[in-house]
Amino acid sequence: MTSLKKLKLSLVLFISIFLLGTIGFKLVGGRQYSLLDCVYMTVITISTIGYGEIVDLSHKPAGRLFATVFIILSLGTIAFAVSSITAFVVEGELKNILGRKKMAKEIQKLSDHYIVCGSDETALTAIQELRLTKRPFVVIEPSAERIEKIKALGSILFIQGDPTDESVLKEAGLDQAKGIFLSLPTDEANLFATFTVRGLNPNIRIVVKVIDIRSQAKMIKAGANSAISPAFIGGMRMVSEMIRPAATTFLDMMLRDKEKVLRVEEVTIKPGSSLCGQTLAEAGIEEKTGALLVAIKKAGSSDYEFNPPKSHRLEPEETLILIATPQMVQNLNSLASL
Repeated sequence: MTSLKKLKLSLVLFISIFLLGTIGFKLVGGRQYSLLDCVYMTVITISTIGYGEIVDLSHKPAGRLFATVFIILSLGTIAFAVSSITAFVVEGELKNILGRKKMAKEIQKLSDHYIVCGSDETALTAIQELRLTKRPFVVIEPSAERIEKIKALGSILFIQGDPTDESVLKEAGLDQAKGIFLSLPTDEANLFATFTVRGLNPNIRIVVKVIDIRSQAKMIKAGANSAISPAFIGGMRMVSEMIRPAATTFLDMMLRDKEKVLRVEEVTIKPGSSLCGQTLAEAGIEEKTGALLVAIKKAGSSDYEFNPPKSHRLEPEETLILIATPQMVQNLNSLASL
């Protein structure tokens, strides 16, 4: 039994003993004693203060027998309550409850954040990448044991619950979230979670893990924006290590450097931004932010312009593809939004 359950049980026992004493002294004392007299008699008996008896038991053997039994029960209840309260505080239950309430308030403040469902190796990789690139996120995981592993990574917002439960998803701020990662143990669980998430938020971006590559099309039909097979990605990586080792090493250096976190990032130019209508030479993106522009995705199109010339004129809703640090991306987002 957890210390919290013991604390609740001790409270129930204490209330029961208090009512037992009040009723018992009323029955023993008779009509000449008020309910307040019996309550007072119960209080001084439980607390062992030792004031004079309000309810006279000197000529009532049955009353004294009741009082004897009541005192023994009271002492046992108080001892159990004290030990429960001590265990509750010492074992950290109180701290955990206060911590969860504080965390719940922090989660409620999130917007444009990401939700990670699951905590397997794939999910942990996503969690570490979100932390390194300073993206706001919250993790949903049903296992208390796995939650402890997540907490060991650092200060991370999490909810212990079922990722397919609508109330848990809403608690994680699904309505305000920018995207969700689904990395549950089976394709069936991921498929059900995809249906649930898409039904609750038609606009959120869903990236789901598939174990069987044949499930990829089903995930897309269910509403996922992207379905990723770790086995397929692993195979492609092995090929890259074999035939293009220098390029692979370069990407590894970007991903593994803890001091300077460089990533291939994207920033979309907002309508009304001061960048709209400017050429790349006029905008001076690389000079102002230090980010390296490698391509531009045209607005409303799937076409990319690689290594765009300085004469390229920026338009609203164009997406800039860059190699940049999180701080560079933050600075560029500010430029693209003004």
